[in-house]
Amino acid sequence: MSGGIAAYKAAEICRRLMDAGATVSPVMTIAAKRFIGEATLSALASEPVRTSLWGGPEPIPHTRLGQSADLVVVAPATARIIGSYAAGISSDLLSATLLATRAPVLMCPAMHTEMWEHPAVAENVATLKRRGVHFVEPGVGRLAGGDLGAGRLADPADIVDAASTLLRSSRSLGGVRSLHGVRAVVTAGGTREPIDPVRYIGNRSSGRQGYAVAAELAARGALVTLVSTVASSLDAPAGVDVVEVETAMEMLASVEACLTAPGSSADLLVMTAAVADFRPAMSSDQKIKRGSGVPDVQLVANPDILAGLAQARHANNASGPLLVGFAAETVRPGGPTLEELALSKLHSKGVDVIVANDVALPRVGFGHATNAVVIVDRDGRSVEVPLTTKEKVAVAVVDAAERILLTRSLTS
Repeated sequence: MSGGIAAYKAAEICRRLMDAGATVSPVMTIAAKRFIGEATLSALASEPVRTSLWGGPEPIPHTRLGQSADLVVVAPATARIIGSYAAGISSDLLSATLLATRAPVLMCPAMHTEMWEHPAVAENVATLKRRGVHFVEPGVGRLAGGDLGAGRLADPADIVDAASTLLRSSRSLGGVRSLHGVRAVVTAGGTREPIDPVRYIGNRSSGRQGYAVAAELAARGALVTLVSTVASSLDAPAGVDVVEVETAMEMLASVEACLTAPGSSADLLVMTAAVADFRPAMSSDQKIKRGSGVPDVQLVANPDILAGLAQARHANNASGPLLVGFAAETVRPGGPTLEELALSKLHSKGVDVIVANDVALPRVGFGHATNAVVIVDRDGRSVEVPLTTKEKVAVAVVDAAERILLTRSLTS
């Protein structure tokens, strides 16, 4: 804990971690003690609170804490601790522990909007993300002093979920994460097919599910390239290379380039992007004026990227990446079930895994932070994931892909 008004939420985070079976060693800065007492966290955690580099039972407490940790969660993470960590400055026990650990680090920022949006803080956050530090982004809401804006500490339940995902993803044998060295390509967002410089044909996809899949793959050690149509509106997951595209044809070219790069061909493709089925046959380079009448927009079909790659793989005697597709469906009463629709698409496209959701249901799919899916694979397995966060859906999707990749490696 560092010193901010949101420090009171650290007690709830600590309690939830303990309830989940974690061993919690609390560390507080001197400033944090101004907002919450040591006795509170000491009573909730596995060990008494530590606050200083000096005077404790161990001569070098930061080294022991850093080396023994499976995960370091900083909540709240103030602008000061973020800046100290980015600059490599160890002025207290918490900052020294951060520099002394090789465990994953989860930073949970909390500060006033003006501070969160300051260029120096933004640069420090970007620096830490490039180094592989994970963040639970702050929310928008009521801040200290009655202000409203961005910078509010994320909900404790969301922080504990993120911590649980990191711990699960970084489980390893001999320090090697489960997908270490696997090369993965993920697509995200809805393509935009231009009518003119102002208008386009698109869909409601936010890209969040693709970003969650990319983050989960990277957390398990995969080398991930994210081909995204929404790179300007979402933060890139730590350790993920992002290629920005807009149209279906641009996405196809970028995916093919990623899959066939000399010496770095991909092992896995996860097509979460909502690729437009059609595009205007002609796109005007000038804005179409209202007074010129209703434009006659002739549409032509876009290529089915996933099916085309599956066909190419089949022509190459099944040599190629594991293919995972997403299918947005609307299930009609009395019609095929979501699982049946997913199986049909699995076979028609010739891929290895299909993740299907019913986008007619509330809070499912496009534009939502939540999702509910059915995952079917070529071996006949079916996994239903009820309504939950897109991060948890990503865990289930990557679990399915990892199982098949493991089978491949054992039989090859």
